[in-house]
Amino acid sequence: MNKNTIHEINTALWDEKGSDVIGVTALPTLGAFISEENHHLFDDVSGKKVLEIGCGRGHSLQYLGERKAAELWGLDISEKQIEQTKQYLIECGLSAKLICSPMEEECGIPKEYFDIVYAIYAIGWTTDLDVTFSRIASYLKKGGVFVFSWSHQIHKCVVAENDRYVFRKSYFDESWYSDSLDGEVFTLSNRMVSTYVNALAKAGFFIEQMIEKPDEKILQSCDENNESVKRVRMIPKVFVIKARKL
Repeated sequence: MNKNTIHEINTALWDEKGSDVIGVTALPTLGAFISEENHHLFDDVSGKKVLEIGCGRGHSLQYLGERKAAELWGLDISEKQIEQTKQYLIECGLSAKLICSPMEEECGIPKEYFDIVYAIYAIGWTTDLDVTFSRIASYLKKGGVFVFSWSHQIHKCVVAENDRYVFRKSYFDESWYSDSLDGEVFTLSNRMVSTYVNALAKAGFFIEQMIEKPDEKILQSCDENNESVKRVRMIPKVFVIKARKL
């Protein structure tokens, strides 16, 4: 399956189902049970130019806009999501420069312009990780920050069975796979955490911080008997990386 076919499949998913996940993976949420309000990876964004990869409905852009970011930019593969983001931000009294394009492709985003580029649960949708990270590095000023989160590969490898967690597949298997969300098909690649780390290094980033452990403050507010809570106390569900352009 080539990347154009994958883009078509995944765009159709986000056109149809994007609104169903509004705000679920948006700042201040960095990932499941991990919050920006507990980790402060973005620091003070006032006066900063920020670009979101995979802007969805614009809730993360709203979060940073309300914290006085100087410029808001968003990129998304779904034209429908871009239009909804535009309307949502207008309702919030904010504006952003929005571009519809796959993240891997040249799409007119200015080079060496941004202080911060970020992606909340979006980077894993790329068909070419090396190209994507290289493009993101080109958008950032020297010393600029890149923050992203994605689902942890190990979480997909382990299943609950008879009150135990057992491996159902190899962590090292990075093959592409297809799945569905309420009948809408999507295609993704499994990637090891080291694959992301090595791609960052290749693109000229150094890692300042990586988070795998869920926030205890959040877990304490949850039902300890909930299966998701019990599972995430044992196995990381998401990882978050803050990197800086050399």
